[in-house]
Amino acid sequence: MSGFWESCLLSFEQDLPTQQFNTWIRPLQLEGEAQPESGLRLIAPNGFILKWVRDRYLARIEEYAEAFFGNPVNISLGLGEKKPVAAVTASSPAPQAPTAAPAQAPRPSAPPTPAPKAAASRNPSGNVYDKTRLKYDLTFDNLVVGKANDLARAAAQQVALNPGGAYNPLFIYGGAGLGKTHLIHAIGNYVASQNPDKVVRYVHAEDYYSDVVKAYQQKSFDTFKRYYRSLDVLLLDDVQFFNGKNRTQEEFFYAFNALIEAKKQIIITCDTYPKDVNGLDDRLVTRFDWGLTVQIEPPETEMRVAILKKKAEVEGLDLNDEVAFFIAKHLRSNVRELEGALKKVLAYSTFRGLDVTLELAKDALKDIIGSVRNVSIEGIQKTVADYYKIKVADLFSKKRTRAIARPRQVAMWLCKEVTQFSYPMIGDAFGGRDHTTVIHAVKTIEGLKAKDNELNHDLHVLVQVLKG
Repeated sequence: MSGFWESCLLSFEQDLPTQQFNTWIRPLQLEGEAQPESGLRLIAPNGFILKWVRDRYLARIEEYAEAFFGNPVNISLGLGEKKPVAAVTASSPAPQAPTAAPAQAPRPSAPPTPAPKAAASRNPSGNVYDKTRLKYDLTFDNLVVGKANDLARAAAQQVALNPGGAYNPLFIYGGAGLGKTHLIHAIGNYVASQNPDKVVRYVHAEDYYSDVVKAYQQKSFDTFKRYYRSLDVLLLDDVQFFNGKNRTQEEFFYAFNALIEAKKQIIITCDTYPKDVNGLDDRLVTRFDWGLTVQIEPPETEMRVAILKKKAEVEGLDLNDEVAFFIAKHLRSNVRELEGALKKVLAYSTFRGLDVTLELAKDALKDIIGSVRNVSIEGIQKTVADYYKIKVADLFSKKRTRAIARPRQVAMWLCKEVTQFSYPMIGDAFGGRDHTTVIHAVKTIEGLKAKDNELNHDLHVLVQVLKG
């Protein structure tokens, strides 16, 4: 059987670009010495490679097997430990960690794109700026989609298909742990795989700041500027960290202008709407509005369930719906919280040698779920109205007297403080008000609570009441 697999590897090595071959085919191993009549089994080192091979290469492997043995052969895939693989040929390159995984075409209706070619080294000198820093396993293919991120995902796909020509810049905002970073890595991976000659770079805002500091210390601003202006795609994560860093903002302002003028693509993420980022230069905010701004909201129940089942699948577990719905029902804020809960359940199952059941999940998460109380906007409105001795209907009204306006602002602030609802959702719940009204209310209360002892006391009491 080894003769077949060696032949198959050689065929793939000739047909595929080096990066694709080393990433997806070379890690596979033939299991045992099974006869072709009973089928052959290939072992993948992880679920991500297994799924990618099954979806894109399994049919071709079966064709190779039929040609080699003269009869159709059933090929199955499984997971297992990766063992050292002998070189296929003397000239075969050693396996490499992929710099960017080929990503699935964003839309099924999109025309097929050419197979990505291996990207050549762009700077043999190994310059510190010469790495994409992309996480190859964050792609459109494994992004769970729902109402919470559908618009952002669609915009990201259009940018990936047409970098520099669709929405530029693309500004994605939303709370922590909602998938902003996954989405921009997916863009970068797709562009890098389909356009290997393009220079793609992911950089966190704090790393950009560090680059500015180094350039200042080493008096190498020419190198710094030359590098960032040479990028075809810049993925800047968490731009809110530019708060108060004036020299960094100035350098980014010039880099931004240069890239946009050259029709190079910029994608930016932030934890809030661009105009609401504290300490951000107005001229940067204005430029962020040149393109498209989209929001990722906390995932709805169905999406949370899908995320849990997807994560469990990667771990090799078939998570039943009962357990998935239990976790999703009690943990609502973000994807990281869901992942943490799932990992705790899996660890609990492993340590105790028990199957993952609803009872086990309840026991494993009793500390987390016991401390979580789901608070609704309606509950906040009633609590605030009772506290300030006004009617709940007053919070929806157009009345602007201090006796009504201040409790309304407090209620809006509490909605942001103890729930994961977005500004637009909160505005809708207060008589259909615009999200900017909610933002103004939140900022007003934030500013007042530091100097108004009575208000600060009210807020403390209300938060304790709501959290129980």
